[in-house]
Amino acid sequence: MSIKVGFDYVKPEDRYTPTIWKERIREINKIIVDKTGAGGDFLGWLDYPERLSKDEVERIIKKANFFRENYEVLVVCGIGGSYLGPRAVIEAINGLYSRDKMKIVYLGNTLDPNYTSEVIDFIKDKKFCVCVISKSGTTTETSISFRILREMAEAKYGKDGAKDAIVAVTDKEKGALRQLSDTEGYESFELPDDIGGRFSVMSPVGLFPIACAGIDIKEFIKGLKDGMKNYSSENIDENEAYKYALQRHSLYLRGCKVEMVGTYEPRLECVNGWLKQLFDESEGKEGKSLLVTSCVFTTDLHSLGQFIQEGSKILFETITYIDEPNNDVVIPYDKDNLDNLNYISGKKLSYVNRKAYEGTLQAHANVGNVPNITITLDKLTPRTLGELLYFYMKACAMSAYLNGLNPFNQPGVEVYKKNMFHLLGKPGY
Repeated sequence: MSIKVGFDYVKPEDRYTPTIWKERIREINKIIVDKTGAGGDFLGWLDYPERLSKDEVERIIKKANFFRENYEVLVVCGIGGSYLGPRAVIEAINGLYSRDKMKIVYLGNTLDPNYTSEVIDFIKDKKFCVCVISKSGTTTETSISFRILREMAEAKYGKDGAKDAIVAVTDKEKGALRQLSDTEGYESFELPDDIGGRFSVMSPVGLFPIACAGIDIKEFIKGLKDGMKNYSSENIDENEAYKYALQRHSLYLRGCKVEMVGTYEPRLECVNGWLKQLFDESEGKEGKSLLVTSCVFTTDLHSLGQFIQEGSKILFETITYIDEPNNDVVIPYDKDNLDNLNYISGKKLSYVNRKAYEGTLQAHANVGNVPNITITLDKLTPRTLGELLYFYMKACAMSAYLNGLNPFNQPGVEVYKKNMFHLLGKPGY
């Protein structure tokens, strides 16, 4: 197990009591495993890493290699989990300034004309390919963007060439994108019926763009399988994902209304974004549950840090920390020492970052009275990241059920859509 969950910076009186919750955890685990709870039809992700066929993985890798060999830029066209999941993995593993030969950009995740124009201008003179991700093919942001991209691809490559440059991830049998893919002859991959968007990173939704970024998806799948094994126990004493879920629920019951998920690595900022969607869309219902927000330290210690330390006591923090960085930098010696930093010259930057992490834990928890949960990984690799994402998904399901909520619907999201469609004059609205 590569993940360690720590409660050393949660005061004893704020920690959950295992004996009180053991039976309730067992009951919820049973409805998760049996898929009999609210929204149980969308628990397909539980065992999907085992159900995913080797042939499908090889087909994903083959098409991704074709894209990498023939194009400069991949445009991932999707919104919500359809783009946050793959982007989180790609940026976490490849970094924010990747030197990989294929550039990955994102469209269909906003209606902003400025951003959309920037992406269009960036790709128009390059050899670009497209991965469009949509269950229905009618999601407004994604559909508008794909209409633009399809027109650009057909103008650049012709109809037959565009067919080779577009991949669709969509429903197996129905929907507008499925119909278009079959008509135009796009290679397509299935977005399973029993997996919702925010849990779909383990499916071709995530696997295809991740493979296009040159990341070993077989190792990522191994990590997902590690998660299946490591977080399967019904015993709260043996299941780190359930420990985390129960501790955050306990803090919510004690009055914390906000969970600040944090990291000390900017490359994990999009993982934070994925976590916000995962938990907020799964739990933000019925006028209750935590609000999950995010920060990146040490950057945000110079802004949000002031509120966390001395502001209203409405939150707790969950900090993901990587023990061993993939790369490191040594602080040089300066003979003039005008900045007074020679006392740490010769030290690695990872050493300074760790001391900032340790000092912040002490400051926020011991002085600021802000509970801190720590989630520690030995090292960030495709495999450990796969396990981490599965850990969070399993914790999310448990956490929502503890609060009496359906983790797998999002009725509130439909309200703005209906209003927007009415204002746009869409027939029927």
